Amino acid sequence: MPARATPRRDQLFDALVALLLAEGFAHLTLDEIAARLRCSKRTLYALAGSKEQLVNAAVVHFFRGATERVERAVKSAERAADRVGAYLRAVAVELAPASAAFFDDVAAFPPATEVYRRNTRIAARRVRELVDEGVAVGEFRDVHAAFVADVVTAVMVRIQQRALAEATGLTDGEAYANLAELLLHGLAAPVDGATHTVSAE
Repeated sequence: MPARATPRRDQLFDALVALLLAEGFAHLTLDEIAARLRCSKRTLYALAGSKEQLVNAAVVHFFRGATERVERAVKSAERAADRVGAYLRAVAVELAPASAAFFDDVAAFPPATEVYRRNTRIAARRVRELVDEGVAVGEFRDVHAAFVADVVTAVMVRIQQRALAEATGLTDGEAYANLAELLLHGLAAPVDGATHTVSAE
């Protein structure tokens, strides 16, 4: 994407993202995209030099905006546990509009796959930071944050690779919402002096 953003450019990318999320992009031509966005092909070429570059730019635009909105949700939460939940649930909200066709097309298009993979790694690292914060203030059990982050990363990767959708039938957004519930229940500090032990038997 050109470095200089304008309101019109942002509006076009927002409309393009909405189209791709709803329908995917492998089947769409530039002519069809221009018609759906009610603009000229020349306008699209001002955004990117080819359909492939346009799609990649749109995927980057989607994840950039999603990241900003997710972080705003985190900042609005006061407690560490609420921040972890807010983070994963906000991710679920951001991914909810994305159709199976979109994710299938992303998986089949290496540049877009790399964008998704990179954002998955960033998300896993952010979860580890939030878990570390929760442990430090005593809101979470004294868990091995790196282990938790590795488990979360593994689930996120399975979501990104479409493996979890195939195994469970969950959408990506639903999967993140379930991950949030599972993680928060597992991290919750004992109440009233109760202890949690793990048997080796």
